[in-house]
Order: sequence, then C-alpha cells, then structure tokens
Amino acid sequence: MLFLYVIVLLSCAALWIAGILEQQRHFASLEQIPTRVLVNGIRGKSSITRLCAGALRGGGLVTVAKTTGTAARFIHPDATEEPVYRKFGLSNIVEQIGIVRRAATYRPDALVIECMAVMPALQEINQEKLIRSTIGVLCNVREDHLEEMGPTLDDVARSLSRSMPVGGVCVTAEKDRFHILQEEADARNCKLVYADPETVTDEELRGFSWFTFKENVAIALTVAELLGVDRQTAMQGMWDAPPDPGVLSVERYVTPEGKRLRFANVFAANDPESTLMNVKQLEDLGAIRRPLSVVINCRPDRVERNGQMGAIVPDLAAETVFLIGHPTKSARDAIPADFTGRVVDLGGDRRDPEELTAAMLAELGPASSLVAIGNIHGQGELFLECLAELPLDDSEDPLDAVPDGDGLDQETMQIAVPRPRIAVARPPEPEPYSWVAPLETPAYGFHIPEQRELARRFAARQGRPDGERAADVPHPSYDPHQPTRNP
Repeated sequence: MLFLYVIVLLSCAALWIAGILEQQRHFASLEQIPTRVLVNGIRGKSSITRLCAGALRGGGLVTVAKTTGTAARFIHPDATEEPVYRKFGLSNIVEQIGIVRRAATYRPDALVIECMAVMPALQEINQEKLIRSTIGVLCNVREDHLEEMGPTLDDVARSLSRSMPVGGVCVTAEKDRFHILQEEADARNCKLVYADPETVTDEELRGFSWFTFKENVAIALTVAELLGVDRQTAMQGMWDAPPDPGVLSVERYVTPEGKRLRFANVFAANDPESTLMNVKQLEDLGAIRRPLSVVINCRPDRVERNGQMGAIVPDLAAETVFLIGHPTKSARDAIPADFTGRVVDLGGDRRDPEELTAAMLAELGPASSLVAIGNIHGQGELFLECLAELPLDDSEDPLDAVPDGDGLDQETMQIAVPRPRIAVARPPEPEPYSWVAPLETPAYGFHIPEQRELARRFAARQGRPDGERAADVPHPSYDPHQPTRNP
C-alpha cells in the first residue's frame, strides 16, 4: 500500500513540475510580444479585434490577431487568415496558449486577441495567466450570458472588468455603466479611457464596405493612439482590414417562384439591445424595408436568449415571425399577447433544412425583407446554407429602397449598403503560405518549427533581419497614469 502512495505522490509531483515549466515557457512567449491587447465585452468583440489589428498594421506595427466569434480565425501580420483548429470542434481557453506561442514566432510588435471566457473566474484566469494584456478593451455591457455573469447588468459590468490589466490601460465605449467600470479600474490601478463614438464622423464610416458602428471604430482609434499611430493612418488600416465572417450583412435573392427577398443576417447580435439597434440601422439605411418578417432560431442551451428574442418581436414590428430550431416554445411563449402578426412554427430537432426553407419562402410576399435573429448554430446554419444556393437579385438598385426625404443622402447610401455577399468573401490564400501543411497537433493545433520558418520568410519579405521587429517603427511606450487624449 505504501508503494502505491509513493507512486501517486511522485505522479502529482511530476505533474506539478511539468505545470510550472509549461507556465514559464508560456510567460517567455508572452515576453516576446511587447503589446498585448485583450478585447472583451458582450457585442462586437470580433469586429473590434479586426479593426484594432487593421489600425496597427496601417501604422507599420507587425500585428498578429485572433478572433473567436462566429468563426475563429488566426490573422497573420499581412492580414491573411486561417481557421483555428479545434479538436472535436470544442472551444477551450487553453487554446490561447498555442495562439500566443504561434504569434511569438513572428516577433510581433502587438497581439490583438479576443477574450474566449464567459465565466467571471475564467475571464480573470484568461487575463492573469494566459494573455497578461497591457491594453484591455471592454467594448460594452449588454444583456447576454446573464446566467453566468448576471443576473443584473451591473453584475455583468463587474464580471467583464475581471479582464482589465492590473497597472495597465483599459479602453471602453460603454457609457451607461462607465462609473462601475471606473470603480473596478481604480481597484486594479488601471487607467480607464473612454472612446467617444461621437468623435467618429459619417465620412469616416463611409470608407468601410461593410456595416460597422462608431463605437467599434472609436475603440480601435483609441488603441491605435495609445500605440502612437495617427488617426488617418489608423483609419486607412481599418478600411483595408477584411471583415469578420459574422459581420452584419444584407443579401438580395430571387426565390424559385420569382419572389424578391432581402435577407439580413443579424445572428451575430444575439442580445435584445444589439438586435434592435442592428435592425434599426439597416432600416434607416434602406438595406431592408417593409413588409418585414423575422426568423428566430432557437437552441436548447440558450432558452433564456430564445425568450429574449421572442419578447422583442413587437419592437421589430414584424408582419410574420418564423420559429426554427428547438425548443421553439421558449420563444413562442415570450411573444407578447398583444402581437397582431402571424407566428409560424417551423421548428424541430430533425427538420429537413430544405423543406424548412421552402416552407418559409412560401409564406413571404412577392417583395419582402427577412431578418434572422437569435443564434446562428444549429438550424440557423443549415438555413443559411440553403439560402446561399438561391440566385442573387442584381436587378434592383439598392438606392431605390430609400424613399425621398428620409434624411439620408445618396452618397451615404451608396457606400453604406453592402454589395451582395461582400460580408462572406474570404481573402485568397497567398503564395507564401501555400507550402505550409495544416498546422495541427493534438495539444495546441500548431507545428511550431514550420511556423518559425513561415515567420522567418515573413521577416525577409519585410526587409529586416530574422527575429527583429520593424526597425523603422520604434515600439511606443506609454504611462497608464498620464492623461490620454481621446480621438
């Protein structure tokens, strides 16, 4: 028996030592990245991550980024990207270790990475043990994941604050609960900087070929300013940055019966406030128009969110509401009794997606708009695949959708309304990466030797010695306790 106890103790000691060595190795990788930006919040994290990375690239900083939202992506310093490999398709914050190690091989000036954690304790571990950010971003506080971070929005604000860097800088566009964030920042000796959305002009928004918000742009501009990138250079970098696959988009289709359909994919905005804001923006821009129908995709692990989507149906003023996924009862019961429109339940665990799509299109009028809300996973993804097979409607000018005198100038409309499928376009794989085999290992998903060779070639293309950062762009230093000018 004593022998077994000795074996157990020795095994525990070996695991403890291995854990310490792994942690030291990870911290060494972090030290090779001078600036680490951790993007947290409820809505818009992936878009902000891409905007920050684009702004820093525009300023000449070698920047690596990683998003987690609709489709996790590792973004190389030249803005090309590839999916993040996940064993069994499951996400885990431990994957950040491999991301940091892979990013460090580029000897970058900055890493911009989206927070993966939801549970408050994991958010703190993600910051203190995995990323140790020098600049934090806390984009907003909304009603989502209330079961983990709630039950109130004040609780959500305090939970998100656990990702603030101790002794660093945190940038936020949250206005309603700024006082709570300030209390949490003071407790962590962290300088909180407010990124004012009003400083972003309509002219600057017109430079984007996809839908984005002033709050997101203001945050990216503030981060860029902290790192010494001027405003115009940062804006150009953001305009050139590829959009996230889950970006707000509108596509126009022709159904087999000849009906014309404007479809708005608002799945990424899966909290009530963001959903209403997105739909209102699309309607104000004329990208969608009445009569308006809504499809709510339900998930068994998001019952609370299903109900939230059902509750805002009257605010959307929809003519018809389609319920798909499971359990649709959670959304149907939340629709207020005074709603006068139609509710069509097309849900079910194993409903054929083509049959579901055909049934939905049959209920629509000859020219209508359809908005998809809720959560994209499950039947939502299958529904999008079926819609993508429909022919695009190029017969109508998007500007015709806006009635005269609605207050929007034609130049704004021409640039603001996205072209068909622009949001789902993927940048082509460049020649420098075509030789690289899939970077997958059971532990972290990356072959480090091959990645070092890739980083060496990238450095050679930049005209700088192997392992050296951009020599013509000195790494800026900043004092978190000095006043910071907002953009």
